[in-house]
Amino acid sequence: MFPKRFTWCASMIAAVMLLSVVLYGCVKPVNKSNGEGYPNKPVQLIIAFTAGGSSDVQARIVEKYWKKYFNDQPLAFEYKPGAGGQVGFTEIARAVPDGYTIGGVNVPHILLQSLSPQATFRKDDFVHIAQVVNDPQLIVVNQNSSIRTLNDFIAEAKKKDGQMTVGIVGTFTAHHMALLKLQDILGVKFNAVPFQGSADQNVALLGGHIDAMIGNLNDIMRYTEQFRMLAIASENRHHWLPDVPTFQELGYSFTSDIRRGFSVPANTDPAIVQRLREGFQQICNDPEYLNEMEKIGQPAAYLSGEDFTKYCDQYYEEAKQLIDKYELNKKN
Repeated sequence: MFPKRFTWCASMIAAVMLLSVVLYGCVKPVNKSNGEGYPNKPVQLIIAFTAGGSSDVQARIVEKYWKKYFNDQPLAFEYKPGAGGQVGFTEIARAVPDGYTIGGVNVPHILLQSLSPQATFRKDDFVHIAQVVNDPQLIVVNQNSSIRTLNDFIAEAKKKDGQMTVGIVGTFTAHHMALLKLQDILGVKFNAVPFQGSADQNVALLGGHIDAMIGNLNDIMRYTEQFRMLAIASENRHHWLPDVPTFQELGYSFTSDIRRGFSVPANTDPAIVQRLREGFQQICNDPEYLNEMEKIGQPAAYLSGEDFTKYCDQYYEEAKQLIDKYELNKKN
């Protein structure tokens, strides 16, 4: 017969083991599911800009097809504008990573903001679902300008020796980075003139207050009769402007654009991320969706979450080099 003390200890050990088994059975593993049944309730969509803006308009097109591919559950829009999108992007990054908060993101906005000394989030605080828009940038002059080609533009810039005025939207922005990159590639200097938005920039060019500007395709399409597009910073010519050559055609390795996509906070269940990626791929390949995007002037360009992430990583590294070279963080 065992001593009473031994028997008591053995009983306690057995009880603890039994309790552990029971508790383990009650606890569900975190971030391990197959995504089945997702979503089973409305999904919140954070838009980092005001209602009615380009980001909102594009997201509303997605909303029309969301239910079709996501269990007939609705999207609940929540607008968090401020600081060029930083307020809303921060909300996305800090949201509960359960798949029930997704956000519209603008690139390179989120990348440049994450590099700022005032950053409130990091590049890796997001998991990207898909890219939905690629809005290439162009060098544009007034239709009345004597500058008729990119070569004319370069010659005039050299002649003015740093005094050629080129409009951009904001500083420490995609337009700003594009102009700095273009300076390096063309071997000339420009006098950057920042504006609060594309509307102000367009008015300045129409009024002859600046020599040229960097404009987004979506923003300049309504001015095709008043503006002359010298070159587009895309890989290939765009079917909306088939007569406008690319920089690459003209001998300059320069691409630049604004991209829109959708993302979730880091640490979201990988199975839910995959479910979201599959659903967005279906939406972005839906012929009716593509037709609507064409009608509203949104340059639809799908990239998978994986490919969108690769692009973001590449841009981030290039932007860091430009920011360091021009010491932009010391000026902001």
